Amino acid sequence: MKSIAFDEENGKQTSARIQEFFKRYQLSEILRKSNAYKQQGVSVMAIMSYLFCLVFRNRSMFLDMQSGKAPFFGKDAVYRLKNATHINWMRFTTLLSAKIIGTTLEPLTNEKRRNAFVIDDTVFERNGSKKVELLAKVYDHARHRYTRGYRMLTLGWSDGVTFLPVNSCLLSTEKQENRLFEGKVLNSRSNGAKIRKLAVKKGTEVISDLISEAQSAGICADYVLFDRWFSSPKVIRSMREKNLDVVSMVKKSSKIHYSFQGELLSCKDIYARCKKHRGRSRYLLSVPIEICGGEPEDAPIPAKLLFVRNRSNRKDYLVLISTDTTLTEYETIQLYGKR
Repeated sequence: MKSIAFDEENGKQTSARIQEFFKRYQLSEILRKSNAYKQQGVSVMAIMSYLFCLVFRNRSMFLDMQSGKAPFFGKDAVYRLKNATHINWMRFTTLLSAKIIGTTLEPLTNEKRRNAFVIDDTVFERNGSKKVELLAKVYDHARHRYTRGYRMLTLGWSDGVTFLPVNSCLLSTEKQENRLFEGKVLNSRSNGAKIRKLAVKKGTEVISDLISEAQSAGICADYVLFDRWFSSPKVIRSMREKNLDVVSMVKKSSKIHYSFQGELLSCKDIYARCKKHRGRSRYLLSVPIEICGGEPEDAPIPAKLLFVRNRSNRKDYLVLISTDTTLTEYETIQLYGKR
């Protein structure tokens, strides 16, 4: 692989460390497994090394070209690699994370430590765009308004000390009337077509796909943690089918009911009926419940609702749910804190 032009001393050190990282975690093998290859011209490893260096040098390819320190290959080679529909980038990031966890993090982690998958989403705005593939009107829950762009759904892994991104997916919307521009029509067997199909699914369904990809790569966890937006009984049931316990915040909605003392009640009704802890207790109430399925044949899932004080508003409370009923209240709060 030919050398690449960098800033003098810092550039050489950065390049050396990146090459060491590539060698240690066998990046060339991971790229091959992700279908990232070139039949001729510049090697994939050369382009990847350059892109990694740009990030750590806080530079862009445009600035490098303007300053006369561009690499020996052209920008088209980079764009062709990034836009190649046969490359499975989700598999690449998943396999790389699995390699880092297996060779570096797990040997340093106590067997009794509770490892968890962490799921969260954020709005990826593209307000200035008009013809980007699958551009959509998406709702920003933080600012309570619609914006142009996507939702970035990210799956991470955490042992409580280290957080490592595993994979992610840009979500458009399943509602065609909210999509401002449609995607290209590709061969349905290509990875590009599969990602576009994933982008127009419900976020709650994509969660299952991201975790399945991580588990197939050998990433192990006992729990999955997520916010109230994903805590529907259907999602919790799908996680239990993957042998994962859920610790999540839940919505204080009157439309979601749990089985409590033989009745189907919302968390607000359960809170109103039960006696609360007073004084300096970190939680107000802890009750065993069951999560019922949508079909009669679905077996109920035993769980525990934990009502804790809202630090932002002492008159309010937050609700956590845990499908691991062996956890104490303080262990549940500590585990959810890994988010």
